[in-house]
Amino acid sequence: MTKTDTSSPENVPPTPSHTVGPFYGYALPFRGGEDIAPAGHPDTITVHGYVYDGEGEPLPDALLEVWGPDPAGELPTVDGSMRRDPASGGFLGRNGVEFTGFGRIQTDANGHWYARTLRPGARGNSAPYVSVCVFARGLLVHLFTRIYLPGDEAVLAADPLLSRVAAERRDTLVAADEGNGTYRFDIRLQGEGETVFLEFQ
Repeated sequence: MTKTDTSSPENVPPTPSHTVGPFYGYALPFRGGEDIAPAGHPDTITVHGYVYDGEGEPLPDALLEVWGPDPAGELPTVDGSMRRDPASGGFLGRNGVEFTGFGRIQTDANGHWYARTLRPGARGNSAPYVSVCVFARGLLVHLFTRIYLPGDEAVLAADPLLSRVAAERRDTLVAADEGNGTYRFDIRLQGEGETVFLEFQ
């Protein structure tokens, strides 16, 4: 057996955290995380897109958490996204009736993600939006952003956050309407067209 000299940093072999980690796909995803809206609800919308790295390549192992208000603008307080069987402790999934507003979605092999949720209502003087948290390899700290839905331009322009974002970057926070209740929202982590990310203090 050959012994490795670890007396100086250049002699220490890289570990996963030195390469592309951390790795989020191991324990965080849960079954049905993308199906947030109760089945058959008339206000269901689908938001989908791709997560791209700084080179414009799609990330097949990113993880998104999305949450938002119901169509009346109220934040859900019901329990239900991570229900467990009280006897076995096993995962039961959603009950299919209550809207929790929360979902966790893993990108597929092509870097694509989607979520079926309810159309968010406006809260206060904000335009309707869905909050997003992005986890991905190479990100030691997760990123926050928002998905605003297109519609009344005056409402979007008056939004307290959007009105402070430079005009040339504002569209990175507004989804594209593809019709039939479907919206496209790509997330670019770096580079040209980088998504606006938020810092909470």
